[in-house]
Amino acid sequence: TAMIAGYAQHGHGEEAIKIAENMQQEGMKLDHVTFLCILSACSHAGLVDKGRHYFGSMNRDYGIAPAAEHYVCMVDLLGRAGHLDEAENLIKRMPFHPSVIVWGALLGACRIHSDVELAKHTAECVFELDPLNTAMFVLLSNIY
Repeated sequence: TAMIAGYAQHGHGEEAIKIAENMQQEGMKLDHVTFLCILSACSHAGLVDKGRHYFGSMNRDYGIAPAAEHYVCMVDLLGRAGHLDEAENLIKRMPFHPSVIVWGALLGACRIHSDVELAKHTAECVFELDPLNTAMFVLLSNIY
């Protein structure tokens, strides 16, 4: 898991995925932390389909219910890749109340892709939860 995290942090998503696949082939069980590292690797390397696959396999194949952190990684992955509507829909389908962090991931993607309309809606959601979040005010101002 540490190797996957290291490769993920340095933008080597394909290598991180290979290590995860080797772990599976060796019969090692992937845990919630390993999946977090895999999703992060997919996000930083733009591996959208792989990220979707691993996110879906968490519950289906491993019986691990995705936690808030996994959803944040998926929103970040989808958002970076320009799938803003899918990222927003994922937030709306989360089995728990969205946090400022997950909305912030979407707001960051809105900045990357210059989606002012979605940014306005996303910012409203952020400020409803945390009206004094200065970091989100700065992020929102960078969209204009």
